[in-house]
Amino acid sequence: MKFTNIKYSVVLALSGILIGTTSCSDYLEEVPYGEVPPAEMSKPENIERAIIASYSILNGQFDGASSAFNSPASNWSFGDAISDDAYKGGGGTGDQNQIHQMEIFNTNPTITDVSRKWLALYEGVKRTNYALHLLMSSEVIADDLKQLREGELRFLRGHYYFELKKIYNNVPFIDESAVEVEDYYVGNKDLTDAELWGKIEADFQAAYDQLPADQEDAGRPNKYTASAYLAKTYAYQQKWQQALDAANEVIASGKYALMPNFRDVFLPENDNSAEIIFAVQHSVNDGQASNYNGSIGDRLSAPGGPFYSQYGFHRPSQNLVNDFETNAAGLPANDGNLAMGDFLDPRLDHTIGRPGIPYLDLDVIYEASWARDQATYGPYGPKKRIVSVNNPLQVPTWPYVNALNYYIIRYADLLLWKAEAQVELGDLEGARATVNLVRDRAANSQVVTTLGGDTPADNYRLASYETPWTVADQARQLVRLERRLELAMEGHRFFDLVRWGVAAETMNSYFASEKLLRSHLVNASFQANKNEYFPIPQSFVDMMGPDLVEQNPNYQ
Repeated sequence: MKFTNIKYSVVLALSGILIGTTSCSDYLEEVPYGEVPPAEMSKPENIERAIIASYSILNGQFDGASSAFNSPASNWSFGDAISDDAYKGGGGTGDQNQIHQMEIFNTNPTITDVSRKWLALYEGVKRTNYALHLLMSSEVIADDLKQLREGELRFLRGHYYFELKKIYNNVPFIDESAVEVEDYYVGNKDLTDAELWGKIEADFQAAYDQLPADQEDAGRPNKYTASAYLAKTYAYQQKWQQALDAANEVIASGKYALMPNFRDVFLPENDNSAEIIFAVQHSVNDGQASNYNGSIGDRLSAPGGPFYSQYGFHRPSQNLVNDFETNAAGLPANDGNLAMGDFLDPRLDHTIGRPGIPYLDLDVIYEASWARDQATYGPYGPKKRIVSVNNPLQVPTWPYVNALNYYIIRYADLLLWKAEAQVELGDLEGARATVNLVRDRAANSQVVTTLGGDTPADNYRLASYETPWTVADQARQLVRLERRLELAMEGHRFFDLVRWGVAAETMNSYFASEKLLRSHLVNASFQANKNEYFPIPQSFVDMMGPDLVEQNPNYQ
């Protein structure tokens, strides 16, 4: 069921950005509850509305504009377009040029997307803290409900801070105890890296301790959702035993499982399936103006052709396509640019629009001409998270959004964190078995077939790893490759490269080869100890001053 009863019944329009271009005193002087008078905010129904408002920012839409593509929940521009998985796309490098600058790592602290993503995430923090303050001050809400809602809010705050940490690294931490104006003058020098991670862990741990195993609404986190996010938090810190333990607890719960068919995971009618651990809930045709409750952050991904607008952003790279090649045994090959007739992983044609291959259920072949500015960005288009225009959950008119949820954590993701932990803890055979769960699902899934028939559209061949894994580095590389293939175009790739410590090596190698095919990358270069993280927005640095804020290294 779609999560409309909490995600989209937002009466409370919290206004003002906690840390943005306005002063902290401006934020406190604003009335942060829309049409609800301050004296009414302690009523249980209005506290519930404040909690709803905390959820509503998950999709990155925080100011009623159509520019949530600058702060997308999916991180397509922050996690894919600046990785080796995708190009910015669009109508050349001048179209959303600031994302092009991000793509070639000419990022600076004044870039619109750098600021808007920061603002969206801190709006989430602000709303969550405000709701927590109201909730914990209430003397009329029953203790069991108060504990439940506190767990949800601690989970949400953990999520917002996790996103801030992985994107900007060194960020201010403010909780619900902030009441006075001076409480909001918080810089990013107060906490060590370990202490900031500890704050995030504490929120997810509190959520785990306070949430039930099951929730009536699919979009609300439960105990195992919190455990899964703890596993992710531990993986980012290379706390491998803790990551393994947390992942195993989620697996042992029996609440989640891989769907039998890979493509079905990305149908909006299935997007609260057993595979989805936590998701941003999207909805269309629900009365919201301009369908802003839909996938508004991804609206520029429309692939063109006869059925879609030709915005043409978020375009798969040749490098990504090549990694789907297999050999005659169904194992990874990648011996050059993949061509029709090569053995390949069937996930490729569920993930990427490729010339000569049918596109979704539209009874049409994807053509290179669909791709906007093919001369710059090549012939491929997004496919995995594109919803068929035959589906009523795809809006065929502006802003061309759909109701497919964005999956923050899905079960395959969790399994692959477990496999990483197993490799790092020396259990290579355990890691092989875990990876094979993901590969087996892909191998046994329905493949794309020719139009009007049941013949495979290309030479699909994928097999499990049968030979024992005995060398840790080889096992590590195979787990990392599996993450790339399984999670391609879902906004995770760049953050994986950073946490693995291979971003500079991988990206500069990618640029050296890919720029021979795509001239827009000719000036691209990744600087180690700088480009792993985005800069702190200049507006925040200027507002708070050097005594409180330190810019990330090498952005001065």
